Amino acid sequence: QLQLVESGGGLVQPGGSLRLSCRVSGTILEDYAVGWFRQAPGKEPEGVSCISSIGTSTNFADSVKGRFTISRDNAENMVFLQMNRLKPEDTAIYYCAIYGSRWCGAPPPKEYWGQGTQVTVSS
Repeated sequence: QLQLVESGGGLVQPGGSLRLSCRVSGTILEDYAVGWFRQAPGKEPEGVSCISSIGTSTNFADSVKGRFTISRDNAENMVFLQMNRLKPEDTAIYYCAIYGSRWCGAPPPKEYWGQGTQVTVSS
């Protein structure tokens, strides 16, 4: 049974850093791209970043370029989102989601998403 579990969220001051983790079980992680999405209160979900199945390709939303990095450890079934220079507008619930292919594309259906982890950036 496919399961994605996010962790690492919390409260951080503007300019601070957090590292989110996504543990994937129930599938062979190296066969699939994985993305991070976020949803702020009252807003639609937005794509933050995505990494291809073996990490050769990544992409980022314009709003996080230069501040966030994405990585993965297929041997440990983990995907990470390093978030630096955080801003109040980064406040949201962050979700990881697994794609149905080796490459990033249209957002996966919600049944392939985790439950999310809250990130709050505030002084």
